Amino acid sequence: MDMLERKDLRELIEERDLCVSIYMPTHRMAAEVQQDPIRLSNAITEAEKRLQEYGLKVLEAKSLLDPVRRLLGSPFFWRYQSDGLAIFISPNLFRCYRLPSKFDELLVVTRRFHIKPLLNLFAADGLFYILALSKKQVRFLQASRYNVMPIDVEEMPKGLADVLKYDVYEQSLQFHTQTSAYSLPGKRAAIYHGQGGGTDKTKDNIFRYFKQVDKGLQEVLKEEKAPLILSGVDYLIPLYLKANTYAHTLDKGVVGNPDELSDSDLHLRAWKIVESLFLESQRQDFSQYLNLSAGPRTSGDMCEILTASYEGRIEILFVAQGMNRWGSFPVDRGELTLSNEHEAGTEDLLDLAAVQTILHGGAVHLMKPDEIGDHAPIAAIFRY
Repeated sequence: MDMLERKDLRELIEERDLCVSIYMPTHRMAAEVQQDPIRLSNAITEAEKRLQEYGLKVLEAKSLLDPVRRLLGSPFFWRYQSDGLAIFISPNLFRCYRLPSKFDELLVVTRRFHIKPLLNLFAADGLFYILALSKKQVRFLQASRYNVMPIDVEEMPKGLADVLKYDVYEQSLQFHTQTSAYSLPGKRAAIYHGQGGGTDKTKDNIFRYFKQVDKGLQEVLKEEKAPLILSGVDYLIPLYLKANTYAHTLDKGVVGNPDELSDSDLHLRAWKIVESLFLESQRQDFSQYLNLSAGPRTSGDMCEILTASYEGRIEILFVAQGMNRWGSFPVDRGELTLSNEHEAGTEDLLDLAAVQTILHGGAVHLMKPDEIGDHAPIAAIFRY
């Protein structure tokens, strides 16, 4: 599986060239996965046609799409799928992400990448992480509201034994010495005792283990803002919080032995913790929009919102999920032209507004059309 980080999203947003964006649902079960390469092959064929509409010659279009075409013949690639596949290719880069999000089939060819379907992973009910901790092993999971997938972090230890190597870290008897009447002159007798004497050393070893786990995650999470939920027995979670440096780690975790829980079980329990956090943020922001809707700081006008997005004036943008508005908006002229379908020279204007909002530090909420109601497909709160 692949991890999509905020820096990856920014890289896609900032690309400006002839760009092909492909989204499609994928399957994890062997019986269903056979249809996925066929679906991608059809998308490649259509992408070649659209690239030619932009002026590329047949061989140029085929050459641009060669990295995608090579995926068709890779059994290993198709064997390890998540719930959705997102592919981005331009003359400058090629990115492919297997993600825990069920995408609708979509092909967009335009002068930038189409990223709106990804915003579910960064919006109000979007991305969160789960770190399952035990002395035996550590698991790191990336999740959305409906899906979860494991992420392999190369620099993270696999368990406590991986950190201690040859140390003896969990002995039922500990050794120490003390003066004894039965010891030889100048010597100290060996005394053995139970668990109590080793408590501090054991905690020190676990803390060292957790510091290395945290260090391994630093590179992965350094630009992230998504919540991290811990899972572990009751005494391990507070100990990890002391070692933790990721600012968005929640104090409340999934208490219990995670080794006894599947990824799906962890996902279900973790979602119960973050659900209110996610949805409350969205509700508060939209309530603010409704309260301000009679004044100049809000708008549902597409042209006004697009202009404000380029100027960096949008504080919060609300976009209807699953909807598109094709057209063109040359910002230097401020002229909005709408189209009934995606064709050469058009782009999804909802996506364009979202991209510009993110680039200028604004927040974007993807909402169901009925949640936005009469304000669909787009609404905004301006900074000024």
